[in-house]
Amino acid sequence: MITLGIDPSLTGFGWCVHNSSVTGPARVIARGVVNTPAAEIFVSRYIFLRTQLIHLIAEYPEIQAVGVESPPFGEDFSEGLYALFVYVNEALYLLRKDVVYFDPLTVKLLAKMDPKVIQGTMDKNNMIVAARAETGIHSWNNNAADAYLIGRSAARFWRLESGEITLENLTPAEAHSFSRVHTFTRGAKAGQTKRDGLVFREGERFFKFSHLPPSPIESEYIQWLLRSSQKSLEKDPLQPDLAPSPLQLQRPRLKPPPKPKQPPKPPPS
Repeated sequence: MITLGIDPSLTGFGWCVHNSSVTGPARVIARGVVNTPAAEIFVSRYIFLRTQLIHLIAEYPEIQAVGVESPPFGEDFSEGLYALFVYVNEALYLLRKDVVYFDPLTVKLLAKMDPKVIQGTMDKNNMIVAARAETGIHSWNNNAADAYLIGRSAARFWRLESGEITLENLTPAEAHSFSRVHTFTRGAKAGQTKRDGLVFREGERFFKFSHLPPSPIESEYIQWLLRSSQKSLEKDPLQPDLAPSPLQLQRPRLKPPPKPKQPPKPPPS
């Protein structure tokens, strides 16, 4: 299965096209990281990254489904990351790519495969080590390594969801994340069963956008987006396996307007 893993970030947007049917370096069809300058107007950065994602999917039409790291909520909630998450999903929805979301803790858990064997936290270096061990590719940027592991987990999830693999084929981390079922034994909820694994949460943690027929207006818009992306590809084809920025669309450098100058202070009397 060919999946796209995405680690969204305004400063290091990691992506990896993953092939689950092979082993070693061939698992990585392409990978990279896209950067946007902090000096640019924020909305320009979102639009640019959405365009880059459309550009990428147009270059690799064999992508069957997508995995995305979703922004954290609660105390660590970031409005900026959530806004980028929405722009990413707009592109995936318009191109009708099925998508599953993994929160940051789940991404790290799935990277372990078996938390009883690999204990403790998974920092950036640990994620790079995991990607390196599985692919045999030594050079990894941490954003691209995260995207690789997200793409790998997405392939496993979608193969389970489609029935290609069964629960018996899952790693302990996958079983916990994908198919977790909990039955309460105490309190007011005793006897009740809660199914909170990802596979039970369609319409919340995964979406089958490919099953939704586009409206005539959406179809026209999608074709316009793809034509525009193709023109960009002809001018500037993707350069896989480069970091930090394998995608280089030409765009205006938008900067916030300069602050108005303050009038000089009058001399002291």
